[in-house]
Amino acid sequence: MACRLRTLVAALGLAAASCTAAAPAVESEPLAVLEPLPPVTTTTTSTTTTTLPPAPIPTPPGTLVIQGTGDVNLDPTFVRTFPATGYEDAWTGLAGLFRTDDLTIVNLECSASDLGRPWNKPWVFRCDPDALPSMAAAGVEVANLANNHSIDYGFEALLDAIDNLEAVGITPVGAGADADAAYRPARFELAGRTVAVVGGGGVRPETGSWIAREDRPGMTDGDDTEAMVAAIEAADELADLVVVTIHWGEEGTTRPRPFEIRQAEAFIDAGADVIFGHHQHRLQPLGWYRGRPIFWGLGNFVWQAYPPAATTTAVGRVVVDPDGRIHACLVPVVIERHGHPVLQPGWERTCAAAPAR
Repeated sequence: MACRLRTLVAALGLAAASCTAAAPAVESEPLAVLEPLPPVTTTTTSTTTTTLPPAPIPTPPGTLVIQGTGDVNLDPTFVRTFPATGYEDAWTGLAGLFRTDDLTIVNLECSASDLGRPWNKPWVFRCDPDALPSMAAAGVEVANLANNHSIDYGFEALLDAIDNLEAVGITPVGAGADADAAYRPARFELAGRTVAVVGGGGVRPETGSWIAREDRPGMTDGDDTEAMVAAIEAADELADLVVVTIHWGEEGTTRPRPFEIRQAEAFIDAGADVIFGHHQHRLQPLGWYRGRPIFWGLGNFVWQAYPPAATTTAVGRVVVDPDGRIHACLVPVVIERHGHPVLQPGWERTCAAAPAR
């Protein structure tokens, strides 16, 4: 072992003592001299820990108030007091009722556009687009255009009216650039719930066809129960609460016909939670089906104060409790002069006493 060590030392070119057993001389090339390695530098990487904000806690449902009206007409050639009173007169008799709820839905019975030509039919109504800001300021959020006057000035005027309504913050339902748009619900996030509104037009125009198609503007076909049920089912998939506003019934009647009763039941079976009906120009009663309110006919609202029997009207009011129970009542209103509906005193007591269904 010692000899081998000396041999190794000799190989490294160092002096060494001889071994007892002589080993043959080995000539070898000197090893290259190794350069010293540079010092090792250790880098410490600083790690920043990001704390994510906690996930938002869903807002629990609160009390939800939804109101609906019958026919609103802002044509100054029909309600001839407007040029003198201003369009604000349509809303000043309501004591701010629509500004205190979560959602107000009206049936806008006129073409809210300056475009187009009058359709060949006995009665045509053109809303003044300048009247729309006062309606929005009064608290109206949704306007149903599925009725027998929204296309009185043609399809170009219909599409322009949709733009005009949206420009002031009012969402149109029941009509659109094609069938998909017409049947599409409006959606709102209100009091911790998603609310969808579907518009239906069950009264056909006196001449021509206004029903929306895949490649043509128009309104929904409220007489087509299957089509309306499909629209309600689709809305029910998106929302916690579905409201249907529909132009139906027979003009001048004070009770629903069997056809409307069958439709209302089909709508509620499909997922509708509230139905606001209009067109009859007379106030009809409040009904119920499976705990869901049906306002069969809300009569005139912003309209002429004529005939006398049509001046008694109402606002349909629905209150949804946080636990989902529904209260409903008819808020009494009288059209005291042309274009000027007035809220009647004592309505709070009547509605406060309305039981949940």
